[in-house]
Amino acid sequence: MIDHFIEIQEASKVPKYQQIVNSVRAAAAKGALKPGTKLPSVNELVIEFDISRDTVVRAYDQLKESGVIESVPGKGYYLRPVEFAIKAKVFLLFNKLSAHKKIIYDAFSKKLGDKATIDFFIYDNNYRQFKQLIDSTAARDYTHYVLICHFEEGGDDVCNFLNVSIPGDKLIVLDKALPDTCAQASSVYQDFELDIYRALLALNSQLKKYHTLKLVIQKPSYHPKEIQQGFIRFCAEFAYKYELVKTLENEELAEGNAYINLREDDLVLLIKKIKQSGLIPGKNIGLISYNDTPIKEVLLEGITVISTDFENLGREAAACVLSNEERKTANPFYVIPRNSL
Repeated sequence: MIDHFIEIQEASKVPKYQQIVNSVRAAAAKGALKPGTKLPSVNELVIEFDISRDTVVRAYDQLKESGVIESVPGKGYYLRPVEFAIKAKVFLLFNKLSAHKKIIYDAFSKKLGDKATIDFFIYDNNYRQFKQLIDSTAARDYTHYVLICHFEEGGDDVCNFLNVSIPGDKLIVLDKALPDTCAQASSVYQDFELDIYRALLALNSQLKKYHTLKLVIQKPSYHPKEIQQGFIRFCAEFAYKYELVKTLENEELAEGNAYINLREDDLVLLIKKIKQSGLIPGKNIGLISYNDTPIKEVLLEGITVISTDFENLGREAAACVLSNEERKTANPFYVIPRNSL
């Protein structure tokens, strides 16, 4: 067997060639591989892990370019006598893949640079899968666990589970802050209730043309209940009628309503219904969407958005890893007014 220092995890979202690179570098940094050690051949790795030849060649080419290994014609690949700094090894777990999660990941990995290796996993908002993936790390030597904790169902005992499963000084929670009962955990979080309240307050002059505000939030939903609380608080303080819309399928659009949309799928359906209704966004019907994307700047001549700063979320998470200090940071939130309101 040749997988005593090379590990490929099928569930990981990190490309397999990068997992090979990370494995070799980590083994060399720990001293498990000594300078001059011969690495498995390309064919051996292809057979052992049932992967393509191109995957292995790409990994070895990257290791050669960075000076970690050298190739000897006719003999194979050997570890070079390079000084390795001990790096952080990060278990990164997101609830789903999306354009906004990619921004977080890209900013996170860019900030870490070559100071850390990342094993990246997705649990699809499923609490059971979330726990299974974390439980599977018991035999691995991660220095940091960076988690986003959004579940469609369950999760009431998440702090108890994390306290048992992950040392507090290794835990960094992103996006949604967990209770203080999650001992010592660092966090970079959105204040969901305050953020939506402040966003609607900033847009209040445009909202005054509408008599009813409707928050589209499906059930079950992984979106934090604090969003509803902040929405209801604003409507109560400024005397707006309001409604929580659990499904758009049978929703009849009417003049004087303004919708606040959380999910991209719902946004598509809302836009279709608006076009069919003959109502004009920004005049007799309003639309606000969570989380900006380039397309929202042009759809309906511009959709008003409210959003956290996803790039900053990734950078601050990386800063927590690099500093090894407990930090709790509220992430910035912003509003972009456009023609849909």
